[in-house]
Amino acid sequence: MKVFQIGAAGGVGRRLAELLTACGDEVTGMHRSPAQADTVRATGAAALAGDLLADTVDDLAAKLAGHDAVVFSAGAHGTGAEWTTLIDGKGLEKAADAAEQAGVRRFVLVSVFPDALRGKAPGEGFEHYVKVKKTADVYLTRTGLDWLIVRPGTLLDTPGTGRVTAGPAVEYGDVHRDDVAAFIAAALHEPALHRVIVEITSGETPVAEAVAALAAH
Repeated sequence: MKVFQIGAAGGVGRRLAELLTACGDEVTGMHRSPAQADTVRATGAAALAGDLLADTVDDLAAKLAGHDAVVFSAGAHGTGAEWTTLIDGKGLEKAADAAEQAGVRRFVLVSVFPDALRGKAPGEGFEHYVKVKKTADVYLTRTGLDWLIVRPGTLLDTPGTGRVTAGPAVEYGDVHRDDVAAFIAAALHEPALHRVIVEITSGETPVAEAVAALAAH
């Protein structure tokens, strides 16, 4: 499978690239800076310069052409409301439009758990982030793409367990970035799991079994 990653240098993105390349998939990771290029190459993926802000839909479509799937895990990562709107919001819209134009039907979006940080005074910036991510989810679901939206709980950098709780609606909790990446890697290879929103936290079900169970339904 040829996978194009937008956000390949990020916490989930680079873990996913490592998993995909290790199992023989051909991965292209889009990056903005030379430092990110080095991070992408270290995963075994091919690094390709690109910019969600500067690139047009036509530019992105040319980059996506020939791939089997797109994974969008890019984000502004707390750099401000304007950047959140441009990257997490408008950037996703641009990438989805480009995928349709390029004929790449499989599109996986890493979104946010709707209950994230509730009860902890998350602040205006985080509330804006959640609103932008929800609007991006809605935009993607209204395309003709073979989409999958993954909403992880609070992300942990500690080593994953290989086990998750995943479903259309699960109780809020933490989840390891390792396990989110493993879930997406498995989901990409399960074509029956599509056009659904999946929430994911740490749990007791092996990742492969969780993906298979969701695909069966």
